[in-house]
Amino acid sequence: QAQLVESGGGLVQPGGSLRLSCVASGFTFRSYAMSWHRQTPGKERELVAAITSSGVGTNYADSVKGRFTISRDNVKNTVYLQMTSLKPEDTAVYYCNANRRNPVVEYWGQGTQVTVSS
Repeated sequence: QAQLVESGGGLVQPGGSLRLSCVASGFTFRSYAMSWHRQTPGKERELVAAITSSGVGTNYADSVKGRFTISRDNVKNTVYLQMTSLKPEDTAVYYCNANRRNPVVEYWGQGTQVTVSS
């Protein structure tokens, strides 16, 4: 069955960097747009960054533009989120998402915790 497995989260000081990875299996990865979302307790999950199935198109939440970069490797079935200049407000559980249309299909990973603190 379809599976998304995130890794790379952890504790980092403000101003530091982390790279999240999400490995996909059980579906045709190259046919799906991919995205990263994050959620903190008591708040709705929010979109952080998204990338088209080909990798040509990307978009970002205003709060992370210029600091985060989403990329993908359709050979390794992996999507990445490079995070730099991290701030305490970036602290959240980060989730990987795969989605496609016609038919509409969506998968979620289990999440990885990112904590930015001194």
